[in-house]
Amino acid sequence: MSTPDTVALVTLGCARNEVDSEELAGRLAAAGWTIVEDPAEASAVLVNTCGFVEVAKKDSIDAVLAAADLKGLGTGPQTVVAVGCLSERYGAELAESLPEADAVLGFDDYPDIAERLRSIVGGTAHVPHAPKDRRHLLPISPVDRDAASASIPGHAQMPEVDTAWAPPVLRRRLDGSPVAPVKLASGCDRRCAFCAIPSFRGSFVSRPPADVMAEIIWLAGEGVREVVLVSENSTSYGKDLGDLRLLETFLGEIGAVEGIDRIRVAYLQPAEVRPGLLAAIAKTPIVAPYFDLSFQHSSPTVLRRMRRFGGTEEFLSLIDQIRTLSPEAGIRSNVIVGFPGETDEEFADLLDFIERARMDAVGVFGYSDEDGTEAATLEGKIDDDVIRARVEEITALAEEIMLQRAEDRIGTSVRVLIEALESNDEGDRIAVGRSGHQGPDDAGTLVFIGDREVAIGDVLECEVVGTDGVDLVAECA
Repeated sequence: MSTPDTVALVTLGCARNEVDSEELAGRLAAAGWTIVEDPAEASAVLVNTCGFVEVAKKDSIDAVLAAADLKGLGTGPQTVVAVGCLSERYGAELAESLPEADAVLGFDDYPDIAERLRSIVGGTAHVPHAPKDRRHLLPISPVDRDAASASIPGHAQMPEVDTAWAPPVLRRRLDGSPVAPVKLASGCDRRCAFCAIPSFRGSFVSRPPADVMAEIIWLAGEGVREVVLVSENSTSYGKDLGDLRLLETFLGEIGAVEGIDRIRVAYLQPAEVRPGLLAAIAKTPIVAPYFDLSFQHSSPTVLRRMRRFGGTEEFLSLIDQIRTLSPEAGIRSNVIVGFPGETDEEFADLLDFIERARMDAVGVFGYSDEDGTEAATLEGKIDDDVIRARVEEITALAEEIMLQRAEDRIGTSVRVLIEALESNDEGDRIAVGRSGHQGPDDAGTLVFIGDREVAIGDVLECEVVGTDGVDLVAECA
């Protein structure tokens, strides 16, 4: 049976949500709550939801329902609370449609999460918030923004009340992975027609370098070997601090942190990528040769309807620049298929780009209307059957190219950070990890280690000897 003041956190969505969950865990632990891994062993469960696209919303609701089902067992949680992006985005509407959740909390509740949760567990009914456009919380001019004037998840603002325990940073690790995301910034100032994120995450706000550095130093002490710098738009880092090139200089400073072997930069906006940033990522030894570029499409006309910039030739030129600086670099992106008005010719442009770009990883999404976005009001909606057929066609092409890219790396040397130890069906001992060009959610590297002593968090020098689908197969040097 669960004991009082025990809480489990269930996290849906992206790496940014992982950071938010660990900040919530830090706040709760500081106020005396015991964090447990298994929701069935907790007196309360926080479900950190994702509100990005329909499939993510469904997964989040299913997670809340699954946690609520445990309440009927009599040995698990008695309280289930929804937090995160879906909760912030819909507030009272979500609470009304999801009575299985005992409360729906928004971002403004995070600084007082321990007190809120105790009150809910004690039977006090929580009045859910009415959603608002969080872009209105801060000034329009980036340099006039004061992050302290708004609750920004993942920026680790210390609570104003006295606590039983104060960690070096307001974060508590929820797993033992040697890889950890760290927020560079939150929010976004761009106005992509398909995206609702700025409305519920707010305007772009950078974290001060000292805060980021303190968190990385703490994570290194917790056994983290790779730090993934995340935000909605990492290329904008520093613009509200008066230095748009701050990331270029900051990467080298992070590299001096003892215990950190690799830095990875995620979520780059192609329209804002600067030559100096490309060079900093490619030429700073500790930075992974990895470029996560949010292309979304390649047809210039579709991109303009999306309120984005660029096109096939500009994007191919950017990729050429990257591969000139770092021939071994991994490049990944996402694309949206079936945006309103997408013609056969525009779709053909995207197919041509995918074939010519030869990226290492491509995520393909079929367009769907999102509440409150400009795209939801556009004419020329594509039939669902057409969208599905286009998704299948471009996915098949992308997968074929990803397989070819993996095969092209046979015979090359890679440094693999080990994240798991396994055995295959033949009984061979295998270490599973990623080399610098492989992102956290993409293909990995399987290393045959034989009798060698290997631990999670080790970095192995390996040679690629084959492939297993899009995964690489390697042997230790």
